[in-house]
Amino acid sequence: MTDFTPDPSLNALPPQNIEAEEIILGGILFDPNAMGKIIDILPTEAFYVQAHRHIYEAAKHLYFQNSPIDLMTVATWLNDNKLLDQIGSTAKLANLVDRTVTAVNVERYVPLVMEKYLRRLLISAGRDIIDLAFDSTKQLDTIIDEVEQKIFNLTQSRIQQGLIAISDTLTNTFTEIEKLHQKLVLPGISCGFYDLDGLTSGFQRSDLIIIAGRPAMGKTSFALNIAVNIAKKEDLTVAIFSLEMSREQLAMRLLSGESKIESNKLRSGRITENEMEPLAKAVGNLSSLPIYIDDTGNLSVMQMRSEVRRLQAEKKGNLGLVLLDYLQLMEGSSQNNRVQELSKITRSLKSLAREINVPIIALSQLSRGVEQRTSKRPMLSDLRESGCLTGDTLIPIANLNEEIPLKNLINCTNFAIFALNLNTGKLEKGMVSNVFSTGRKPVFCLTTRSGFKIRATKNHKFLTLKGWKKLEQILIKEKLAVPKKIKIDHQQQSQKSNNLSSLSSFPKNSWNSQFTTMPDSNLNPQKRCYQSQLTTKPISQSDIYWDEVTSIDFDGIEEVFDLTVPYFHNFVANNIIVHNSIEQDADLVLMLYRDEYYNPESIDQGVAEVIIAKHRNGPTGQAKLIFKPELTQFLNMQKRDY
Repeated sequence: MTDFTPDPSLNALPPQNIEAEEIILGGILFDPNAMGKIIDILPTEAFYVQAHRHIYEAAKHLYFQNSPIDLMTVATWLNDNKLLDQIGSTAKLANLVDRTVTAVNVERYVPLVMEKYLRRLLISAGRDIIDLAFDSTKQLDTIIDEVEQKIFNLTQSRIQQGLIAISDTLTNTFTEIEKLHQKLVLPGISCGFYDLDGLTSGFQRSDLIIIAGRPAMGKTSFALNIAVNIAKKEDLTVAIFSLEMSREQLAMRLLSGESKIESNKLRSGRITENEMEPLAKAVGNLSSLPIYIDDTGNLSVMQMRSEVRRLQAEKKGNLGLVLLDYLQLMEGSSQNNRVQELSKITRSLKSLAREINVPIIALSQLSRGVEQRTSKRPMLSDLRESGCLTGDTLIPIANLNEEIPLKNLINCTNFAIFALNLNTGKLEKGMVSNVFSTGRKPVFCLTTRSGFKIRATKNHKFLTLKGWKKLEQILIKEKLAVPKKIKIDHQQQSQKSNNLSSLSSFPKNSWNSQFTTMPDSNLNPQKRCYQSQLTTKPISQSDIYWDEVTSIDFDGIEEVFDLTVPYFHNFVANNIIVHNSIEQDADLVLMLYRDEYYNPESIDQGVAEVIIAKHRNGPTGQAKLIFKPELTQFLNMQKRDY
């Protein structure tokens, strides 16, 4: 935090309370225990007088060194740091002590100092905002976002509570439980669907919720039904950002469900006299709801955050839901790797949900892989933006000096593998956060000039001279990135049991250290060292070569797997650099499935399944709803009483 510099153009002095500052400092010098009461709630910058900052900083250093805090020790520290003369010598310290009667209530003066400090920060922020407004080198959207962030940071600078006695916490918790028990309400925000609320306990504030499905499953209708339920039954404000449909199209869908008039009749205007009355009533009901819609087609997270902040301020914290339709249409910050860009967008949405303390629902399109399976019921892996590898793919495990088949790593976490740092071109150790099966899929065998082979689905990505490419986009003779060397002792590996118990012994603080290779002359003959015989020159100062693709052949259908490396987003498999799965930042993932869409003779006619594929705060499972396509409306199977 920079020092506050008074503006000579202003006639008034900056906000300050020098007397309160002196009482606090006198209390610290008078009672060594006083520092512990205020150190976590009073920053050095809060003092207006520079001399007071120096004295307080001296006391902080002594406190953290477990040294006594009194007139002599503080004076010595200030003298050693050539600050004693700047504060007015020991006479200043002695005067502070003489004016102090007791330090019992020293913390009561902290709010007085903090209030003036925040007012000075507000003035300083105002000047910065003026400077930003004159900065023609920045885009207006960027300036507005920076302005809002400055104001938001001010609200976070207020005094925060530190350690609270467990007795107080338990009392408050018990009181909240009593209220929930007496009112029989959910701890979260009810979505209006009983069975789903029973599984989720309502939507939790600050959660990012993904609603996913293939086309024609009814994602938008389902999300709109939730939005109306929250606005109507919970009396909370709802913000809808529609990147695909216009406001008029959304309104048409809402009117169809509210009036019980088929949507195609509304779109064509073929309405009978008897239907005019329920239609007019539906218009009145919906008009009274606090629902706001933005149908900007090229919306960015930055713009969305700005509008949500403003709406929340206008509604004085009564915002209950933010809905985004849909995720893949949101504009990113670059035109590069769209997979990682979407990952950044979801992280930004999660951050926004926490900032505003409101659940955010983002709709997402599932991959076409669903259509290629015998069972069309979606899985969490269908949401991940990556392909898959066969279970026999060998993954070199760092620190274990062995390769382990990918299928044997299922459900293992927090172990280190080798990944390519795309910024430096060096192989480093990367931590795996998840390994999972993605079901049975068609696979293809890719072979390189050096004889390396890997079996993967057609949408798995490989690093080529032209960047990341899906297997189906790679041509014969195209160049792939492979490591120069990864040394594996196969004699030692064969002596190890394959129960993966050693994975739990990885030193967690060493996973990101640099991996180095040894010269060929130092290799034991019994050790195999991967090294490609490449047709192109190596990347300067990097740990990879480029190997040539010689064939890509269909190789059957079998169960496939993938893993996630959060920082690097790639890993070494069968001595080839491959892309990893992007981990979802969502707290809750809901997937829609209607069996009748794929099986016309299904017994579940008019029934939709809401599959809870991921639930950070509770169980997974499924809930069934009635779906009326003519009204674009979802309904409870039957009424339930909690």
